[in-house]
This record gives sequence, C-alpha cells and structure tokens, in this order.
Amino acid sequence: MTGQLPVLQVAAPLLCAPLCVLLRSRLVAWLLFLAAALSSLACAVWLAERVDRSGALRYAMGDWQAPYGIEFVVNGFNTPVLLLVSLSAVVVAVYSRRSVEAELDSRRAPLLYACLCLALAGLLGLAITGDVFNAFVFLEISSLSTYTMIAMGRRRQALLAGFRYLVIGTIGATFLLIGIGLAYAVTGTLNMADLAGRLTGGHDNRALQAAVVFVFVGLAVKMAVFPLHAWLPAAYGEAPSAVSTFVAATGTKVAIYVFCRFAFTVFGASLVFGSMPVDRIALLLACLGILAGSAAACFQDDLRYVLAWSSVAQVGYIVAGVGLATTAGVSAAYLHMIMHAVTKAALFAIAGLLLLRLGSVRLSALAGIGRRMPWTFAAFVVAGLGLVGVPPTAGFVSKWALVTALIERDQWPVLVAMLAGSLLALVYIGRVVEVAWFREPPDGAEARRSPASMVAAIWFLVLLSLYFGIDASLPAHLADAAAEALLGKGGG
Repeated sequence: MTGQLPVLQVAAPLLCAPLCVLLRSRLVAWLLFLAAALSSLACAVWLAERVDRSGALRYAMGDWQAPYGIEFVVNGFNTPVLLLVSLSAVVVAVYSRRSVEAELDSRRAPLLYACLCLALAGLLGLAITGDVFNAFVFLEISSLSTYTMIAMGRRRQALLAGFRYLVIGTIGATFLLIGIGLAYAVTGTLNMADLAGRLTGGHDNRALQAAVVFVFVGLAVKMAVFPLHAWLPAAYGEAPSAVSTFVAATGTKVAIYVFCRFAFTVFGASLVFGSMPVDRIALLLACLGILAGSAAACFQDDLRYVLAWSSVAQVGYIVAGVGLATTAGVSAAYLHMIMHAVTKAALFAIAGLLLLRLGSVRLSALAGIGRRMPWTFAAFVVAGLGLVGVPPTAGFVSKWALVTALIERDQWPVLVAMLAGSLLALVYIGRVVEVAWFREPPDGAEARRSPASMVAAIWFLVLLSLYFGIDASLPAHLADAAAEALLGKGGG
C-alpha cells in the first residue's frame, strides 16, 4: 500500500473534487476538502521521511517504465514543496469553513471547495511529476481552478481580476508549451531524467536555447517575476479570503520550484547559467522586483493589496537566491519559500478575519483596531515583523541565509536592494500599525466575535513562524537537502 503513496497523494484531492460538486452540500464539500488535505499531508510526511532515510523514490504509472510511461519522482528537491503545499491546504481547510460561509452563498460554496481540491491536486502533481508534459497538464489544472476561485470574490472587481489572470496565465502557459515542444523536438523524449541525459552537449543548438527561453518566460509569468507580475495584485486582493491565503502560500512557490527543476535537473546549470545569461537576468529582475514591489506596497490603501504587492517583492528575494546558482543560494531560496509561505499565509488569513469582522480592509476602516482586537492585531504585528525580517521570526532566518549567500558571491548590489526592500517593508507594515494602534476608531464601531477556527489557524501560522525563527533546523535541513539534490546530482 505504501508503494502507491506518490499517486495517492495526487489522486485523493482529484477524486474529492467531483464529489464536492455532485453532493451539493457546503458541509460535505468542506469535509471532503479537509479529508483530501489531511491525506495529502500524511502522504507527504511519509514520503519525506522515506526519502530522507533511503533516497529518491520513483513510481511508474500503470507499471509503464520511463521514458515511455508517466513517472512520479520523490526526491530531496520536491519533499519541501509537497510538505508546504499539503500543510497549507490543511490550515486553509480549518480556516475556510467560517470564511467561505461568510463570503459565498451555499450554492457556490461546494464549487469553491471543488476548485480548492483541484488546485491542491494540480500543485502536488506539478511538484511530484517526472514528465515535462505532465508538468504542463498539472500546471493548467491548478491554474484553471485558481482563475475560477478568484472570480468568486465578493466584489465585482474579482471578475476582472480572474479574467486578467486567465489572459496573462494563458499567455504564460502557451510559452511553456512551446518550450516543451521545442525540447521534445530536440531530444525526442518528455521524461525529465531522460531529457537531461540527452542534453549532455550541443549547448549552441538554437532550438534548445529557444526552448530554454520559452520555458523560463512561461514560468516567470506563473512566478509573478517583475515585470511579469501584473496578474498578482488584483488576484490576491480580490479572491475570497481562504483562496488568497492558500494561493499566496503555494502558487508562486510551486512555480519557482518548477523553474529550479527545469534549470538544474532538466536543461542543466551549465547550459542555463553557463552558456546563457539566465543568472544575470534573474538577479537584475530580482532587484527590480524587490524595489518596485516594496515601493508599490507603501502606497496601497487596502490591506490585501499591501500584502499582494509585498508578495511581488518577496518573489524577488527567492529569485535572487536561485539566480546565484550556488548550493548556498538555492538553499536560501528554498528556506525563504518556506518562511515566506508561513508568514504571508498568516497575514492574508488575518486580513480575511478583519474583512469578516469589519466588512472592509481599507486602511481607513482599520483605525483603532489594535485596541478593539488586541489578539488579532498582535498576530499581525508578529507576522509583519517576520515579513520585515526581524529576529526571532522565520523571516530573519531566511533573509540571513540569503545575505550570507549573496556575500559569498560578492553580489553587493543585490544585497543593497534586499536591505532597501526590508526597510520599505518596515514602512508599509509600520503604516498599518500606525493606523490600527494610534488612530481613533469611528464612533459606534463594534466588531463581531471572531470564529474560533479562523483564530486557531492564524495563531498556528504565527506561532510556527516564531518557532522556525528560534529553531530552524527542520526547514534548514529540508532546504539544504533540496539544494544538494538539485545541484549535486542532477538529472532527477
């Protein structure tokens, strides 16, 4: 039975999705999503422990061996992603019951849970597949379900945000598919390990170089790398609260993982970072993204848009680590993926709770909220300090790892951009704190009681951020193993 866990991890949420729609019950759909998330987390924990103890695990679908059949691969490079996605799903499942109940009517709620199951299946499949075309298929499963969920937001602008993401995301997917097609034309295979084995030479092949460009441009759209980030602010700002919490923790992170998978284990570092200037482009875009995203966040009047623009900047931090193409840099990038996912999920969950209680998260509506909701506001401050990178939060650990990796490679301009981005993060988080704590609340303002399940999910994430800030041995071990698997072995 345990030998089937790689496929069960993806199959469980995939099977729950149609049941959510067919049974048409809000409670049953929520229970199905919770069950899918818990089963995926159990599989991810078992697979991570198995890989850590015995090395990589390969699963051939239908017993058709690679390169002819579809293969799932579990290795050090994707166990952190599987754990991150499935744990985020469990937290969002706990959080979502009251949040969805408040934001969506009973007719649309089962459809939202079905889309959450599909998004979970797509992201897990994207992380675990060993086949480039199946990576595209799983990417589209997660993307199409995300477009739909964003369009279900409570405001009319959600439809426009979902449509914009659909258009931009489809362009990105088209680039990715063209790149995969070119790689197949050059090598005649779609299996990642087989494809890597046939690309040991011929780096001056123009078709191969075009494949690299198309694949990376397509993935850069999904990663929301500056200046291809236009879909992200409205998508995160207008989606239902449970969706923005889940997508902010996982969507761009999985796309960055796929970028690493293609760069280091499919095309190879010697082609991507040696023969082509991908590292220099990545570092330049990372700097621009950090500065532009952080500066834009300072001028937003809606808390969810502040957090969304902050995500554009944080993607820049991760891309900077990947762009170094060193073990220390990639490890730091993975570490920041984990830490930022925990922190940003907590902040979006808090924004959703404030939206539920106040009816708006415009900064003017948050006046005096620190005195009316001290525990919620305390959670925001702790998570916000993690975003800035203040010790002892998770953000400090990952940013310190990035700083160390940048100094090793003498990347001082990137380091300056990072420090400037952190100062700007202090400004936009401090702006929210100033409004919430030092301004007087409007007369007669009263807040409703907070649902216990939403508060529990928020404080779990906040305390996890603090725990990782004090003892980062587990995420650091996972990040180091991922970097070693990507750069040390290759061809996975």
